[in-house]
Amino acid sequence: MRLLPSLLLSAAIAITLPATIYAQSPTGVNAPTDATQEEQPALLVADRIFITPERVLVAEGNVEAFQGDAKITAERVTYDRDTGQLTLDGPVRIDQGGSTTILADSAELDDGIQNGLLIGARMVFDQQVQVASVQATRAGGRYTQFSKVSATSCHVCSDGRPPLWQIRARKVTHDQLERQLYFEGAQFRILDLPVFYFPYLRLPDPTLDRATGFLVPSIRTTSQLGTGVQVPYFFKLGEHKDLTLTPYLSSKTRTLGYRYRQAFKRGRLRLLGAHTRDDLQPGEDRGYFFADGFFNLNDGYRFTFNIKTTSDDAYLADYGLPDFDRLRSEVALERIKRDTAFRTSFIHYKTLRDSEDQDEIPSRVFDLYYQKRHFPTSIGGETRLSFITHAHERTSDEDVVGRDVARATFDAEWLRSWIFTSGLRADARFGASIDTFNIRHDSNFPDQETRTTPRAALTLRYPMARREQSGATQVLEPIAQIGWTQVSTNDVPIDESTFQEFDQGNLLSLSRFPAPDRREDGATGVIGVNWARYGANGRRALATVGQVFRADPDPEFNLTSGLQGTSSDLLLAGQLQTANGWSLAGRGLLNGDFSFAKAEMRAAWQQKTVRLSGSYIWQEPDPDENVDDEISEIRLDGRYRVDQNWLTQAVARYDLSESEPIRYGLGVTYQNECVQVNMTVSRRFTSSSSIEPSTEFGFTVALTGYSVEGGGQEFKRRCS
Repeated sequence: MRLLPSLLLSAAIAITLPATIYAQSPTGVNAPTDATQEEQPALLVADRIFITPERVLVAEGNVEAFQGDAKITAERVTYDRDTGQLTLDGPVRIDQGGSTTILADSAELDDGIQNGLLIGARMVFDQQVQVASVQATRAGGRYTQFSKVSATSCHVCSDGRPPLWQIRARKVTHDQLERQLYFEGAQFRILDLPVFYFPYLRLPDPTLDRATGFLVPSIRTTSQLGTGVQVPYFFKLGEHKDLTLTPYLSSKTRTLGYRYRQAFKRGRLRLLGAHTRDDLQPGEDRGYFFADGFFNLNDGYRFTFNIKTTSDDAYLADYGLPDFDRLRSEVALERIKRDTAFRTSFIHYKTLRDSEDQDEIPSRVFDLYYQKRHFPTSIGGETRLSFITHAHERTSDEDVVGRDVARATFDAEWLRSWIFTSGLRADARFGASIDTFNIRHDSNFPDQETRTTPRAALTLRYPMARREQSGATQVLEPIAQIGWTQVSTNDVPIDESTFQEFDQGNLLSLSRFPAPDRREDGATGVIGVNWARYGANGRRALATVGQVFRADPDPEFNLTSGLQGTSSDLLLAGQLQTANGWSLAGRGLLNGDFSFAKAEMRAAWQQKTVRLSGSYIWQEPDPDENVDDEISEIRLDGRYRVDQNWLTQAVARYDLSESEPIRYGLGVTYQNECVQVNMTVSRRFTSSSSIEPSTEFGFTVALTGYSVEGGGQEFKRRCS
């Protein structure tokens, strides 16, 4: 019934009403002021619209007015063209862009909605945080001033029960340009009980993403540092940079943490750190500093850096920071294109292990890598030319333990594949490398050494596929390889390849050492098979079995590498994923005694309310890897959502070989539409000469809607 009068009068109303009534933002949030918005026509819809003899426009019954992203609804609207006065009889609702809403019993505004009075006003931000008052006054199109105010993001029940928390104030001013709320005579109340009083209080408009002010404080209790409070303060230094300072005070520590971030047109920068004076090391300045970032340069180059340093070995563990055992800092320049790859970097290592001497580890490392691909039409296939340089230095100059090594490598390789009509695929590769070494501070090796390594390999694959009646697909691929390498000499130190792994990634490699300081020598053969099954609803299963045979054993391989002797251990690897949330992955090296030298397994189960994951690792003792005792460790992670409001999380690491725990942790989170509470407890059992076992408790409370993302749409309080 309302459609006919609206169609007949919409054109007349668009001419009669001034465009500024709807072009200005009623709430002042992101108010469009450009000419395009101001020229948009206004549309008025009502049950009854008429113009009185005094040239007063009257709209009655379910009135709705639109222009751009602004919408006004009221029971009755009166507009006096001569005086420019706009009167709205309620209930009145003014929406702007879906982010801010003003509700009122009645309102009197000027024709541009710049100034006026609203009775029984309430402003709602993002359909969550609301500011309710007896009346509100708009001034200058920028400020909305509320009197006798209650502000909260909690659900307010109509039965008169107080919300969980609220801020009562004598007056609140909303600055639509700066998007700030200024409170005067403010009381913070919990269940209507006054807790704090603030003569003046400023809070960001919840629609503002970044604003200077306090962030969520936290309480941290540890057995070493006692009970302390962390109160971060955020400084907005501009649209693209900010600084956060976090004082941490307890009876045993005075710490100032900081974080600086800046975004550039071509990159970003982040600095993290802290300065500490505590009772753990009295009279000593302690702290840490991390920096990372990247910058995109001209011609496709990219500069990256990641720097880490700390005052002492125990600082990170004492203050609950990432528990590194070595700090790796790197500065790199790289450019990756379709047929070329370039990267150079400088790396520095700082050890935090009691078992290592900083002067005797290769702490300064330089790397350069360049590779170029060509596709010759005369012989087909692909050629790869590579140039690699590497150097590492120790700060010690003593013989053997202070050894420094520099290496330059030139490598050339040709690869080509053929697929026959029977489905058989053949891959051929021929190549050669030249390595030049410069060795210092080690009398066991010559100062200069040059090594040549020609190589060749032929790999055959025969993939076969079968489709089941259920729609699942199985793929079976037998693999066989014959390889040959000829290493001229191995009279060079092995610093980079001290740890070796045998897995699916290097099953068909001609050298399974991780770096070119050591290369495999002699004839080899590989047999293996890949199997896969892909079912409906995401089900899949993968498996790989492989073994390496060589004419002569290579004594450079570690005991647990699985590659010693003329035949390697049997590589077994597989993955399983089901439709009901289960996933399983495992890998192991089965030796001739039908026992595993190394094995690892990961499992996970995920549902809507539950997520569990676990991993297990096993390794036999290996003196070459500084593992004197067997490793048998299990790790479990889990989370369970009890209901809409409660979430629990837990983590555990346990050393099965020593029958003792490594770390336990438990966390509980409660969240509703206006508050989030986190409680955590963890225990670290590991100890060394610089690190003691410790227990840590954490507690944070956040008023959602102001300082952190709210859950007003996800969590709804029931009033019944």
